[in-house]
Amino acid sequence: MATMPDLVLRDIHQPPAPSWWPPAVGWWWLAAALLALVCAVVGWRLFRAWQRRRWQQLFDSEVAAAPDAVGRIAAMSSLLRRAARRQRRDADRLQGDDWLSFLDNGLPGAPFTSGVGIAMRDGAFRREADALDTPALHALARMRFVALMLGRGR
Repeated sequence: MATMPDLVLRDIHQPPAPSWWPPAVGWWWLAAALLALVCAVVGWRLFRAWQRRRWQQLFDSEVAAAPDAVGRIAAMSSLLRRAARRQRRDADRLQGDDWLSFLDNGLPGAPFTSGVGIAMRDGAFRREADALDTPALHALARMRFVALMLGRGR
């Protein structure tokens, strides 16, 4: 039997590890999906902020066009009734405490039935509204109008 010469054996050489850049196609798809999601969320928020400013400007311009405090209260009531129809079809025909309860729906502290908003019940029918806190009523009615128009009035 012939003897074999001593063979020089060497370890197995591993190929170099793959580079982290460029990533695989799946990572590109994931990044694109996340970017699209972020853009959609930011776009939606910008759109809602634009809508909110537009509704606030409409409310302010309609109320400012009224000649006196009683007219401003009537304009606020009219705008609120138009906006209320977006939430409930017959909401513009509600009267008295039912109307104020509808406006209070979802608001903490019931500002329409027990706060400054109580003037929405009969403030437009008074001869003088000077005793009422019309700036606070304006702020409350404006906030409720915008919420109803944006669909958050429930």
